Amino acid sequence: MSTTTVKPRRTITPLALLFTALGSIIGSGWLFGAYNTAKIAGPAAVFAWVIGMVMMLTIALTYTELGAMYPESGGMGRYAQYSHGPFAGVLASWSNWLSMLAIPPIEAVASVQYMAGWSFPWAKGLVTNGTLTISGLIASTLFMVLYTLLNFWTVALFAKSNTFITVFKLVVPLLTAVCLIAFGFHPGNFTNADAGGFAPFGWAAVFTGVATSGIVFSFNGFQSPINLAGEAQRPGRSVPFAVIGGTLLAGLVYILLQIAFIGAADPAALAAGGWGKLTFESPFAELAVALGLNWLALTLYADAVISPSGTGITYTATSARALEALQRSGYLPRWVGQLHPVFGVPRNAMLLNLALSLGALYLFPNWEALAAVVSVTCVVGFLTGPVSAMTLRRTAPNAPRPLRLRGLPLIAPIAFVFASLLVYWSRWPLNGQIMLLVLIGVPIYLVVQARRGWQDTRAHLRSGAWLFTYLLLMTMVSYGGSEAFGGRGWLPYGVDMLIVAVLAVAFYAWGLRSGDPDAAHHGLTAHSGDPDAIPENHDR
Repeated sequence: MSTTTVKPRRTITPLALLFTALGSIIGSGWLFGAYNTAKIAGPAAVFAWVIGMVMMLTIALTYTELGAMYPESGGMGRYAQYSHGPFAGVLASWSNWLSMLAIPPIEAVASVQYMAGWSFPWAKGLVTNGTLTISGLIASTLFMVLYTLLNFWTVALFAKSNTFITVFKLVVPLLTAVCLIAFGFHPGNFTNADAGGFAPFGWAAVFTGVATSGIVFSFNGFQSPINLAGEAQRPGRSVPFAVIGGTLLAGLVYILLQIAFIGAADPAALAAGGWGKLTFESPFAELAVALGLNWLALTLYADAVISPSGTGITYTATSARALEALQRSGYLPRWVGQLHPVFGVPRNAMLLNLALSLGALYLFPNWEALAAVVSVTCVVGFLTGPVSAMTLRRTAPNAPRPLRLRGLPLIAPIAFVFASLLVYWSRWPLNGQIMLLVLIGVPIYLVVQARRGWQDTRAHLRSGAWLFTYLLLMTMVSYGGSEAFGGRGWLPYGVDMLIVAVLAVAFYAWGLRSGDPDAAHHGLTAHSGDPDAIPENHDR
C-alpha cells in the first residue's frame, strides 16, 4: 500500500482532545506570561488576560464550525483554501505553519531556563542573562528530539502521554496560585502609588500586553484539537467541546495566576523601581523561595520540565499536521506528507519540522523574543477563520454541518475585528515584519501555478486578493500608526484603533464577496468518503 493513501486513525477520545487543548494552552506561558504581562502593564495585566481570553475565544468559536465540518489533520491551514481557493489557502497555510514551527523550541527554552535554577553545578551554566549558552542549546535540542520521538510511532501514544502530563500541569499552576495568595499576598500592590498605580503605563500597554507578552501565545493552543480533528472520535462534538472547554478552563487558571503574581511581588522592590524593573529568571519559583515555600519551588522546577514538555509534545504533532496540510494542498513535495503505513503518522513532516525548529532555536535562544514572534504570526493566521466560516455559509449553504454555530453572522465579523486589533497592538515593526514574512507565501503559490501551466490563476487571485491587500494595507497602517504602538505617529491614539476596526469590517465584507463556490465543492467532495467527516447536520 502506498503511504500517501493511508488515512489517519480516529483514536483520540473527546476527553483526550480536551486535554490536548489544555496541554497546548497551559505550557510555558504560565511560567513566564504573568511576569511578562505585569512588566508591560502593571496590575492592569489582569484585564489583559481577560481581554485576551475573550478575544481568542471569539476567534476560536468560528473555527469550531470549520473543524467539525472539515475534520482533518492540519485543518487550520486548509479552511481558507476551501472557502477562497489556493491563493488565499497558501497564505493561510504558510502563516499557520510558521506560527507553530517555533513553539517546540520555545517550550524547550522554557524548561532549560528554569533548570538553570537547579542547585546542580552543571545547571548553572545553561543560561546567561536570559539567553541560552552552548550547553543550554544542547539541552534544548535534546528536549526537542524527545518531543519528536514521543510522536513518532502513534498519535494514540501522544494522546495518552499528553493526558497524564496535562493533569499534572493543571494541578501545579493552581497549587502555585493558591499558595502565593495564602502565604504572600499584598493587596496594596494593585494600587501602589509608588509603582504607578493600577495601570502605570496606560491602557495602550495593556493592549500590547495582550498581543505580545505571552497571552495570545498561550491561547494559541486552542487550535491543537482542530488540527487533530482528523484523528478525533465524533469530531462534530469533540472538537467544540475541546476548544471551548480548554480555552475557558485555561483562562481561569491564567487569570488566577496573574492575580497571585501581582499580589506576591515584593512591595519594596515595586516602590524602588516599579513593575517595569522587575527581574526574574524563574519567576514563580523565585517568589516561592522568597516566601520560604521551598517545597513549592522544587515542585515548580520539576513542573518547568513537565509543563512545557507537554506543550512541546502537542505542537510537535500539530505542526507536523500543518506541514502535511501544505503538502496536501500541493505546495510541497509529496514525500513531506506521507503517512507511515503502520502507525499512520507523518514522520517525514516531523523530521523536517525538527530540523527547521532547531534552526529557529539557534537563531533566537530567548523565550520572550520567540513568544512575541509566534503571537503575531498565529494571529495573522487566524484572520481567515471568521471569513471562511461565514463565506462557506454562502458558497456551500446545504453542506452538512455537524456543528452549526448560532450567532455566527455576528460572531465572525467581531472575531475578524479582534484579530485585526491584535495584529495592530503587537506594535511596529514586529507586526510589519511578520506580515511581510507571511507574504512569502505569494512566490510559493506562483511557482506552483507556473508548474501547473497557470491553470485558473486569475480566478484564484480574484478570490484571494482581499487577504493579500489586507496584509499590505495593515502593514502601512501599523507603520503610520500612533506612537503608543510603535508607529510614526501619523494617526492619533484611539483614532488609530477605530481606523483598524473600520478597515477590518470593510475587508471582512470583501472577503465574504470573494468566496469561491468551486473551492467549497472540492473541499466537500474530498471529505464525502469519510463518514466521520460529515455526519448528520444538526444545530448545537
